[in-house]
Amino acid sequence: MASHIVGYPRMGPKRELKFALESFWDGKSTAEDLQKVSTDLRASIWKQMADAGIKYIPSNTFSHYDQVLDTTAMLGAVPDRYSWTGGEITLSTYFSMARGNATVPAMEMTKWFDTNYHFIVPELGPDTKFAYSSHKAINEYKEAKALGVDTVPVLVGPVSYLLLSKPAKGVEKSFSPLSLLSSILPVYKEVIAELKAAGASWIQFDEPTLVKDLESHQLAAFCAAYTEFESALSGMNVLVETYFADVPAESYKTLTSLSCVTAYGFDLVRGTKTLDLVKSGFPAGKYLFAGVVDGRNIWADDLAASLGTLQSLEAIVGKDKLVVSTSCSLMHTAVDLVNETKLDDEIKSWLAFAAQKVVEVNALAKALAGQKDEAYFAANAAALSSRRSSPRVTNEEVQKAASAVKTSDHRRATTVSARLDAQQKKLNLPILPTTTIGSFPQTVELRRVRREYKAKKISEEEYTKAIKEEISKVVKIQEELDIDVLVHGEPERNDMVEYFGEQLSGFAFTANGWVQSYGSRCVKPPIIYGDVSRPKPMTVYWSQVAQSMTARPMKGMLTGPVTILNWSFVRNDQPRFETCYQIALAIKKEVEDLEAGGIQVIQIDEAALREGLPLRKSEHEFYLDWAVHSFRITNCGVQDTTQIHTHMCYSNFNDIIHSIINMDADVITIENSRSDEKLLSVFREGVVYGAGIGPGVYDIHSPRIPSQEEIADRVNKMLAVLDTNILWVNPDCGLKTRKYAEVKPALTNMVMAAKQIRAELAKAK
Repeated sequence: MASHIVGYPRMGPKRELKFALESFWDGKSTAEDLQKVSTDLRASIWKQMADAGIKYIPSNTFSHYDQVLDTTAMLGAVPDRYSWTGGEITLSTYFSMARGNATVPAMEMTKWFDTNYHFIVPELGPDTKFAYSSHKAINEYKEAKALGVDTVPVLVGPVSYLLLSKPAKGVEKSFSPLSLLSSILPVYKEVIAELKAAGASWIQFDEPTLVKDLESHQLAAFCAAYTEFESALSGMNVLVETYFADVPAESYKTLTSLSCVTAYGFDLVRGTKTLDLVKSGFPAGKYLFAGVVDGRNIWADDLAASLGTLQSLEAIVGKDKLVVSTSCSLMHTAVDLVNETKLDDEIKSWLAFAAQKVVEVNALAKALAGQKDEAYFAANAAALSSRRSSPRVTNEEVQKAASAVKTSDHRRATTVSARLDAQQKKLNLPILPTTTIGSFPQTVELRRVRREYKAKKISEEEYTKAIKEEISKVVKIQEELDIDVLVHGEPERNDMVEYFGEQLSGFAFTANGWVQSYGSRCVKPPIIYGDVSRPKPMTVYWSQVAQSMTARPMKGMLTGPVTILNWSFVRNDQPRFETCYQIALAIKKEVEDLEAGGIQVIQIDEAALREGLPLRKSEHEFYLDWAVHSFRITNCGVQDTTQIHTHMCYSNFNDIIHSIINMDADVITIENSRSDEKLLSVFREGVVYGAGIGPGVYDIHSPRIPSQEEIADRVNKMLAVLDTNILWVNPDCGLKTRKYAEVKPALTNMVMAAKQIRAELAKAK
């Protein structure tokens, strides 16, 4: 009975690793304390898989920060600025690369394919020297072996590692990290030799870049690398694991022709087309690791359907060569359903977190071997059937409304320039208007008030009074700073998605459904299990309270449908765009209620629009069409005089700029300060943009306070490519995570810079 798990969550069922890391970083505990928590977590994960009957158990998928950073450490590819002098990499060097330190900045972080996980991007150049500098893989293999568990050590494959790297600062932009392949392979060979000597009979190379659109020279690198590994790997079984999408035909051909590779892992949940490739030809005598259990969602598997898929594959690859696996690492799902005390039994019966998925994989492997657990399969079928027929899932009215949206384009009646004129007559803003993105610092006191209200320790009156006082304080600060368009600071909100999900029907929330985002940071995605609708207004009361405190325009603040979708666990029984249209219709009602309540500026954040972009270019257009359409649905019904803002995170917009224009917002604010040049180059290259735009003028992710000169300089750079009458001046993100001691001086300098440039422009006129 062959079963395999690609990887497992590292944080622990109760986020034990998060708390151990943060305590270590704060100097409250020692490196030994951190290692003890880590060792215990690894041991419990291996034991759990062994007890469940899993045959191929992974090791080296645990990490103190990120698996790509672990590979950088293994290769000794430490950028010069960390003054590393060689030898085994210490925790202090490792964490300096991940988080920066008092004197040097961290390495760049970016999204891991199309997940919400982030990895640390290797910085390489023609002079980078490589040396075996972190023995983590061999140490963890031996650690498991000492516990009686023979594991499959997992390494990020050499080609994917280089394809995910970037040229270091000061290196020609045209430098290709892939040219370093022959320099990193010797280190990999040393690692392989040690694992082999320690008794490892299997090794897993994760090469997820095989699912992307690759050029022929990139595919040739796979042949070169694995041909070079041949002698080092002789006598070992080698699994090359891919995930997150189907493998293109050309890549499949390359992969299946690698002679030293004995097994291939495919994601058969998001990569159903790979099934056709396998059916049209699979190399004789090789293993197929079939990823049928979804590693990226929280739904119970359809065991009968998976078993059917596996049986059809068995006919092609042979009984003894088929291994049941997960579609990808389980680190992208929540840890264990056992810790969910709040979810009701019906919804709980529809779910499977990482611990439950391990059991599902093994149950499928047993069924395939003729030892089907009938009771387990029957319970699974009953749960699926209850989910299909539950009145909580289906709302006829919502279904009807959502299918009707496809018949219209949902555009506002007039052009953006006509609307901006109408809005200016009403709002009467100066040129280079100043605003902030939405949230203000969430103090310890404020978090305590929300927590006590949730726990029913304070009354609704006390809570409302505390929140009103906080809003009043935030309004006063902004008026004193002389900001033009105000925000209420969002003191009543815990999280930009959860706050809305809690007020929409079709959403459920977990107590411990945490998923690692990066380092020690975890997110707790809501679960969208049914048709989405808005029973009553969600934000109107607080927006009106805030507007009543000032004569200046007060922004209504909403999270957009695409972001709510991309930051949730989404139902898998209908296409994602259907769910997105339902959320869009719910937000549309809220927008119209805000407008009716006297709110003249409404911001609909689409922080995660770019995140949902599929991995393959051929699928981009379809996604961008429905995502942008969903945004337009939310505000197509407002008057010309109502100004619609949107905010987007991540600055890698050059390839989707036309979709952004197509959103047809009146004003867009963009996180930009870490890479202004990249963003502004779009406009330099002649893209015509007529709506308002506010590229962030300072980075709120850092406690640094930018000077007035620095901000003015930045604004002037923007004015070189953007029209004076469309430019806004704002920070690049919400201020929730900052302290008032940082926020007040930074915003003071921002407003002063805007005034300085207004004066200079007036003088020039």
